[in-house]
Amino acid sequence: MPLPGPLKNFLRGQLRSSAPSGGSPPGRFRHGGADEPEVVTTRRSRALEEFFLDIRGQSGLTILDLGGASQENVNFITNLGHRLYSENFLQILHETFGAEGTVDHSNPGRIDFFLRQALDYPEDHFDGVLLWDSLEYLAPALLQAVVARVHKVARPKSQMLAFFESDDKLERVPCYTFRILELSSLQLTQHGTRPAVQLFNNRALEKLFADFQSVKFFLTRERLREVLVRV
Repeated sequence: MPLPGPLKNFLRGQLRSSAPSGGSPPGRFRHGGADEPEVVTTRRSRALEEFFLDIRGQSGLTILDLGGASQENVNFITNLGHRLYSENFLQILHETFGAEGTVDHSNPGRIDFFLRQALDYPEDHFDGVLLWDSLEYLAPALLQAVVARVHKVARPKSQMLAFFESDDKLERVPCYTFRILELSSLQLTQHGTRPAVQLFNNRALEKLFADFQSVKFFLTRERLREVLVRV
């Protein structure tokens, strides 16, 4: 279903947002077996709640969502009075490096091309970034380049929300779509699994975000670690 006309002004990458055959939502490819069922869960997210509480009382802010165009996320963020830019980060990654990272993530030319496709924004452009689980798809050279670019396009003192698997020994990890239901509530849809490219413990995440002001971890009962990063 196409988005209402005015909302298109807030979204980028719409031509990359159509669902592939098989029914997966925009921006997400199915992983694992074709007969692997989708699993939908709802969870409370303290990190998501703090992300939005940090910008409470403000309007007209600019938020970047790397999870692809989602009507739920569009509605929630624009209803708060903010502008949303949406990028199909995972789909652009697949188009550039292959569906499961089959092309070398350290190739400088491809890294530069990927950054121009997925994160081509001016410096200090965003007041918040929803990374979701996108960083777990990236091998070291590409990961460092993406983190550095996000640092540039996010304004000082803004926050980034990210999710990481807490078990850093897994060989395959779930592939999720994230939908905002309420201030502190998320719907997660698992679309199969994927090979683990990089998994992180808390110390590795602190090192990854060493150039940022702070990194805050939220304990959960599930395997997903919630992380808020202050730019």
